Amino acid sequence: MKKQTTLARLEAEALPLLEKSRLWQGDDAMQHGDTTVLLHCLAVTYFSLKLAGALRLRCDRKSLFRGAMLHDYFLYDWHDPDPSHRLHGFHHAEKALRNARADFALTETEEDIIAHHMFPLNAVPPRSREAVLVCLVDKGCSLYETLFRRTYPDLRALLGRNRPNRGKPAGQNISTQEVHK
Repeated sequence: MKKQTTLARLEAEALPLLEKSRLWQGDDAMQHGDTTVLLHCLAVTYFSLKLAGALRLRCDRKSLFRGAMLHDYFLYDWHDPDPSHRLHGFHHAEKALRNARADFALTETEEDIIAHHMFPLNAVPPRSREAVLVCLVDKGCSLYETLFRRTYPDLRALLGRNRPNRGKPAGQNISTQEVHK
C-alpha cells in the first residue's frame, strides 16, 4: 500500500475540521504579505507535521494537527484599524484559545499550542513538545510569508478545491474523536 503524503493527510484531516468550524473566516483576513490567516494556519500545520516526521519526534500527532490549525483562530483581520486589535501580537493567542474553546473540546496539548504559540511575546513558554514545535514553525512561516509573495501554491490549491458554501454555522464543542475518525 502506498504511503500517504503529508499534503494528502493534511487535506483529508483538514476538511472535517474546516466543515465544523469558523476556520473559513480566516480565508477572508490577511495574515502576512498576501497570505490569509487560513492559509497561514494550513502552512504551520503542514510544516509542523513535516518537521515532526523528519525529526522523528514522538508526539501526539492529532493534538499537533488540531492545535496548529487553531493556533490563530482569532477570527478578525488584525490589519483593520479597530482599537481592539491594538497590540495584536500580544493578545491574539488568548482570543484564539477563547474561540477554539467555544467551538471545540480541546485537549490539554491543543490548549498549550494555541495559548503559547506567541512565546516570547506571551511570557509563558510552551510546555509540550508539540507546542514548542508549532511556536518555532509559526515564526518560520511568518518570516517567509512577510518576505515573499504567492506563498504555498500547493496549499492554495488545496483550499481552492475544498471551498465550501459560505454561511455554514460553526460547530459547537467538537471533540477530537469527531474530527479524527
